[in-house]
Amino acid sequence: MTDFKPKFLEVYSVLKSDLLNDSAFDFTQDSRQWLDKMLDYNVPGGKLNRGLSVIDSYKLLKEGKELTDDEVFLACALGWCIEWLQAYFLVLDDIMDNSQTRRGQPCWYKIPKVGMIAVNDGVLLRNHIPRILKKYFRSKAYYVDLIDLFNEVEFQTASGQMIDLITTLVGEKDLSKYSLSIHRRIVQYKTAYYSFYLPVACALLMIGENLDDHVNVKEILIEMGTYFQVQDDYLDCFGAPEVIGKIGTDIEDFKCSWLVVKALELSNDEQKKFLYESYGKEDHASVSKVKELYRTLKLEDVFADYESKSYEKLIKFIEAHPSKAVQEVLKSFLGKIYKRKK
Repeated sequence: MTDFKPKFLEVYSVLKSDLLNDSAFDFTQDSRQWLDKMLDYNVPGGKLNRGLSVIDSYKLLKEGKELTDDEVFLACALGWCIEWLQAYFLVLDDIMDNSQTRRGQPCWYKIPKVGMIAVNDGVLLRNHIPRILKKYFRSKAYYVDLIDLFNEVEFQTASGQMIDLITTLVGEKDLSKYSLSIHRRIVQYKTAYYSFYLPVACALLMIGENLDDHVNVKEILIEMGTYFQVQDDYLDCFGAPEVIGKIGTDIEDFKCSWLVVKALELSNDEQKKFLYESYGKEDHASVSKVKELYRTLKLEDVFADYESKSYEKLIKFIEAHPSKAVQEVLKSFLGKIYKRKK
């Protein structure tokens, strides 16, 4: 497949320049410098998988037809809108979670002189998306559908974050609230819609499709997003830090992780009592003992079984789709995440 990353990064520079010279606001030198630094720090630093998925999906949906420069630019611009959305979520999420680092560097709000200005920066990042959409997509037949799509996915993600936050209230550590259905709801709304459905939905709109005709595509991608997050929960505990790029802290942070939910399901009364007492404690000994219990319960095998069954189920759903091009898009997504190590 064509490597669109260099072109994608070029488009970032164009969009950033647009925003630094937006005629709706009279910039001072200081405010322009602040915005420039804030964007570079928060928007392009991740793996860019979500954004690049728009252009990759669009290319597959065009079934081998050569893309024009304009099509490549527009698909990249939509990809960046998703990266902007991600940046907005992460800047605010880090404040809510009191996180220290993100992508191997201090969180934006931890930077000297930034602090709580980061809240307004998050709001600005959110507001940049309609600025980009208006400039490049206003004349397109699918413009209103794009606006609707971004608004709806943002609402779903914020609602998923709410469930996550109220389930893990500090000072109210209650494992009885945790279940597979709660975990699924958090994951589906907080991660799957914007990480998996949104890039493909953008590509479908660009080729002139009606999203109402692709409800099953949405369902497959949400299922894939759920599987992706279960992998994430597994890697947080069992992944090698030097490979995954971070030290997992789900146990200390009292996260509603797939592993703890499964452990609660499989534990006897004594093991359950231990989990209630030890899960969410920050000392190294408690964390090690929880991991030891996970191994005793053979959660590594339980995950391997879940992974192979999820893969089989997803392939079956994908191959039932009538469009070969859509099948290719979905299989390319699944191929990127199946049995990943980071």
